[in-house]
Amino acid sequence: MHETSAESSNPTHPHGRVKQLRLVVSVPEGEDFEAALAFYRDVLGMPQQEAYEGDDDARVVILGAGRATLELSNAAQVRYIDRVEAEGQPSATLRVALEVTDAATSTDDAVDGGADLVAEPRQTPWRSVNSRLNGPAGLQLTLFEELD
Repeated sequence: MHETSAESSNPTHPHGRVKQLRLVVSVPEGEDFEAALAFYRDVLGMPQQEAYEGDDDARVVILGAGRATLELSNAAQVRYIDRVEAEGQPSATLRVALEVTDAATSTDDAVDGGADLVAEPRQTPWRSVNSRLNGPAGLQLTLFEELD
């Protein structure tokens, strides 16, 4: 796979207009909000940045995830990633990929913390170690460690 340049970005907005990507996850009714929060905050180590409470037991907690990007892949690329990362098991329409310092340890911690393992960590052709999990609140996760 070859890399293409970002030259097509809008020259009137060289740094883009979007300042933050915030992935909003709705914990389904009946699922344990506290368990989901503990998994993402404590197990995966995403620091709490803000928290708010409202009427009728309404709650939101905003966790830091480092730098955010939006990766758009066409169907052929998704099939390729699924073959490499998860023995061909299809990924969800939305899969959250989190860069970690140690994919093997983070995967073990995630499973111990309640995630379901889909695929063990493995080295990919694009020089990363990736694992796939199903995490709380219905999120499919890829944990990846860059090797270069």
